Amino acid sequence: MRPPSGESPTPAGPGTGVVVPIRAFADGMARLAAVLTPAERAALGRDLATRVATAADGFPTVVVSSAPEVRDWASTNGLATIDDPGSLDGAATAGVAWCAGHGLTRAIVLHADLPRISARSLDALARDGAAGVVAIAPCRRGDGTPAMSVPTATPFAFAYGPGSYRRHAAEARAAGLGVRAVRDADLAADLDLPEDLEAEGLTPIRTPAP
Repeated sequence: MRPPSGESPTPAGPGTGVVVPIRAFADGMARLAAVLTPAERAALGRDLATRVATAADGFPTVVVSSAPEVRDWASTNGLATIDDPGSLDGAATAGVAWCAGHGLTRAIVLHADLPRISARSLDALARDGAAGVVAIAPCRRGDGTPAMSVPTATPFAFAYGPGSYRRHAAEARAAGLGVRAVRDADLAADLDLPEDLEAEGLTPIRTPAP
């Protein structure tokens, strides 16, 4: 991981950047509240964010967050930060704008809940460069979008939430961009629901008290 610097250096030329929206370490995993305590969710969120940052080490990276604990973590790990505008769609848009402003021609938007994330997976998302192609990695259910990349030169309307994979593909075509599906088991393995934790062997699912 990069040494702490407070601000990622401006890239020398065109390339790919990584955008990591993190509302807060615990709050970002609200749908796991039935099986994990707030402290457990916060610890897991920090661990997963660190895995994402490590995988993105070869890319200029910006963390989109207004949470003090997230911004402190990002600073410690030498990652740039910008304020969270208040929604995931807005965070992704702000991060892409940051990439464009730093001379980057492609932006990878990553959710910070990918336990299997690796640099290899990011290379698969970065390979289109400045081409007019949106690369989309669907989740294990083929529904959500835990990772995707867009060219920074073409405005793109993000549309996260249930069914986002199809919406993002439709938006790309409406913007005159090509669509490339990235079928990667590691990018698909996000932690969205309690059963995802069990599938990844991260924690046993507790049985609610009667």
